[in-house]
Amino acid sequence: MSRTSRTRTALLALPAAVLLALVPSTASAYPNPGAVTGDVVVHDPTMIRTSAGRYLLYSTGGGLAYKTSTDRTAFTAGSDAFSAKPSWWSTYATEAWAPDISYHGGKYLMYYAVSTFGSNKSAIGLAGSTTGLPGSWTDYGVIYTSTTASDYNAIDPNLFVDDDGKWWLSFGSWWTGIKMIRIDPATGKQLPSDTTRYSLAQRPTGTKAVEAPYIVKRNGYYYLFASYDLCCQGTSSTYKVKVGRATSVTGPYYDKSGVAMLNNGGTAVLETHGSVIGPGGQSVMNDSDGDLIVYHYYDGNDSGTPKLGINLLNWSTGWPVAY
Repeated sequence: MSRTSRTRTALLALPAAVLLALVPSTASAYPNPGAVTGDVVVHDPTMIRTSAGRYLLYSTGGGLAYKTSTDRTAFTAGSDAFSAKPSWWSTYATEAWAPDISYHGGKYLMYYAVSTFGSNKSAIGLAGSTTGLPGSWTDYGVIYTSTTASDYNAIDPNLFVDDDGKWWLSFGSWWTGIKMIRIDPATGKQLPSDTTRYSLAQRPTGTKAVEAPYIVKRNGYYYLFASYDLCCQGTSSTYKVKVGRATSVTGPYYDKSGVAMLNNGGTAVLETHGSVIGPGGQSVMNDSDGDLIVYHYYDGNDSGTPKLGINLLNWSTGWPVAY
């Protein structure tokens, strides 16, 4: 275990009241990302830990960029997930975005998006692998699409499996916000008996900028994380991570102040602070020392290069707090 991991483990052992006293309460004092080294240039990272303790990280770019680590601190880059890009991608774009990796039924699954910046002519694809390693992925093709006539955007997918065994896929960017469909576990595609497209979060007035949903269930609540405002602008990026919670996976989700996420609600989890600019594109994973929020930010000390951020989350208040 790295020195950083040992420190985090010690923090988790503290009483909640003591821990919360250590957590900054203002946007100007959010915690810096945990120390990572090596190949840490990423965008929209998703990460999982194998049974052998190896971390597999995939992110936006090319045929889905890959990095790995044995200690969650030092990362090395490898080949893309796909050695040859699936031919159907060319209908939508030349590279894949925002992957989402998970493990179910003895197989790694990865949902991902294929699109171009600012367009909602988009598709969500799915691939499977027994090892999760680059070159091992079998592509299962298109799962869900949107067109320029749609009021939603089929990108930024996230698979959530509920306690009752039901599978759900949230996705979305801008337009009318974050959507969700029910998935058939047998195929990984939309369940034919439920074709409802649920709405989870929206910004009906002003900017439409909400995307990158990620759902977890903790202590009886469903928590919806999403990225708000502008990504991909280097040091001018205004990305931030917000969260709401619900008693049903399909919502409605409300923030800590009781504002609906369908009405521009959301409680801040991470925002710009110091040289950590525009954190977002987040995923959440459970590790041996607790829940992690894994994200990218634009490094103000390195010309706005997008880099990997990892922080632990504390849930003792009923809301996720990064530290």
